[in-house]
Amino acid sequence: MSTTHLPTADPARTARLREALLAAAFTADGLLDLLGASAYAALARSETVPALRATRGDGPLETLVRLFLLQRPVPYARAAAALPVDDCLADGWLVREGADEGLVRAGVDVRPYGGPEGQDWWIVSDLGCAVGGAGGIAGGTGGPAGVERSELVLGVGGASTTLAGITVRTPVGSALDLGTGSGIQALHAAQHAGRVTATDLNPRALHITRLTLALSGAPEADLRQGSLFEPVAGETFDLIVSNPPFVISPGARLTYRDGGMGGDDLCRTLVRQAADRLNDGGYCQLLANWQHVEGEDWRERISSWVPSGCDAWIVQREVQDVAQYAELWLRDAGDHRTAPQEYAARYDAWLEEFEARKTKGVGFGWITLRKSGSDRPSVVAEEWPHPIEQPLGATVRAHFERQDFLRTHDDAALLAARFKLADEVVQEQVGLPGAEDPEHVVLRQNRGMRRATKVDTVGAGFAGVCDGSLPAGRILDAIAQLLGEDPVLLRDRTPEAIRMLVEQGFLTPVAG
Repeated sequence: MSTTHLPTADPARTARLREALLAAAFTADGLLDLLGASAYAALARSETVPALRATRGDGPLETLVRLFLLQRPVPYARAAAALPVDDCLADGWLVREGADEGLVRAGVDVRPYGGPEGQDWWIVSDLGCAVGGAGGIAGGTGGPAGVERSELVLGVGGASTTLAGITVRTPVGSALDLGTGSGIQALHAAQHAGRVTATDLNPRALHITRLTLALSGAPEADLRQGSLFEPVAGETFDLIVSNPPFVISPGARLTYRDGGMGGDDLCRTLVRQAADRLNDGGYCQLLANWQHVEGEDWRERISSWVPSGCDAWIVQREVQDVAQYAELWLRDAGDHRTAPQEYAARYDAWLEEFEARKTKGVGFGWITLRKSGSDRPSVVAEEWPHPIEQPLGATVRAHFERQDFLRTHDDAALLAARFKLADEVVQEQVGLPGAEDPEHVVLRQNRGMRRATKVDTVGAGFAGVCDGSLPAGRILDAIAQLLGEDPVLLRDRTPEAIRMLVEQGFLTPVAG
């Protein structure tokens, strides 16, 4: 593995480069203003023609877009008007273009990225690999010269932003980014962790992470090479995040996506080993693929991975059949551009692997563990393909806090507790037009997971009154009087419904 042709990050010169990028508005907002929404969105699909048309001027921002996003050479004088060009040439951010000393081009892809609190950051990746997988290089620059495709480091994709959005962002003493890639998770963690450790099997990824952090003005991370938890053996952390090489494939061709273990063993191993690397109360959050095995319930199968002493929330966002899955990742690797016989052979190898493992589909989603130490752990595995609201970190934290509450409150304690209706919950009544009473009532969240659940008249009335001022039992007594029901019977039958509304986040326990 090699760090060939990657820039260095001299602190003073990198600071000057960052100042130049800011001065030219080479930021997420600046790009949107220059390119417009259509060309900006096209870049995320690896389509460059609209952006090329939008950067025909010779201003500093157009120059930077041409250099770092479109990877087109520009005249030295034009680059010098936008950048400390000699510094960039000295450190390798720019290189001379062939024999023509009058042109310079980018040494790496540098892509603006907006931080969660409006920070201007930049994510570094290999040329042609900002989006679209390693297959994307076939239609672009061809990738860095002398670098094996298996070693390429990708920029920020949908999986990266999903993980960043679901991560719990409370201040912590230590965080581990396992399989750091371009460093986006380490960059986020540096904003709320006293110490950040980032690991990767690929030394090229560690070097690029160092560049991402330096260019974005973030503190340096402790960078370590190795597989899974090997580089941090014996250490523990308050937060572990990982966008691991989770693709279930018949080999390990591409380091950034193929874990080199059979089936979903890499994700299973990561989950099972996480408890030993977490401090009490710590979170481990990762993206994963998992097999849907013939004759097995996927929820039970993935729940069995959860180590003792940990609560877990497993969310399946999507399921693909094995043919769809194979085609997705064959395109990602650019195999669809190879000879038909070669493509067919690779496709057949994927299907052979799935057949041998009795795999009928592949699920994609996220797994969050929290080291609670409880002897009655909460393990929730659910399918949720519906739209959600990002960032979701606060929702994830609140989920586990509610599990703590429910675990320590029997029915009597539940009725003595006070609750508050969550923000932006609305009630919908569903029934035939003109009917006197609705067929059913639906509570719907407009925030977080955006859940919807059916409730009866009592459940709807109870939720509507919950403002934190009265104990649940008192509210039920008032509802019983209003409906002419026996209050004792209502108290006996309602706690289960209250638990469901609390678990799903419609009701929040009020302290005190």
